[in-house]
Amino acid sequence: MTDAITTSRATRAPALCATVDYDGVDTGDGMVASARDFTADFLAAAPAVGRARVTQERVDLGRLVVSELVTNAVRHAPGPCRLMLELFEDALEISVFDRVEASPVPRGHDPGRVGQHGVEIVVAICESVSVEPHPWGKRVRARLSLV
Repeated sequence: MTDAITTSRATRAPALCATVDYDGVDTGDGMVASARDFTADFLAAAPAVGRARVTQERVDLGRLVVSELVTNAVRHAPGPCRLMLELFEDALEISVFDRVEASPVPRGHDPGRVGQHGVEIVVAICESVSVEPHPWGKRVRARLSLV
């Protein structure tokens, strides 16, 4: 009999990772549209790294999550922010870094409320959503299943 201890990496490395930094000067719809396009282009590259093509439905959901998270950063954390996308075999991890420490707070369900449903939408669509503090602000990370 042999004693062996095996270890597995706690987190897997993504097949593909890309980031884009926004300087905070363009705080309008242009920045959000750019982030959505960046996401679609990123997911279109999946076959280049040996992953199956991402379905249009999942691309659209990824674009929606990115849109909501970047919109929150623009509205509630003025200044620069970073969008990071990580492609795993079964999921897309979307991270938005900004310079405000306060966590986004989901509001209660209210069909009569106009707007302010972003966090509620992200939580409903994604497998998980977390907020991680950083010395200069926070990281909001959402994991979207691709299967």
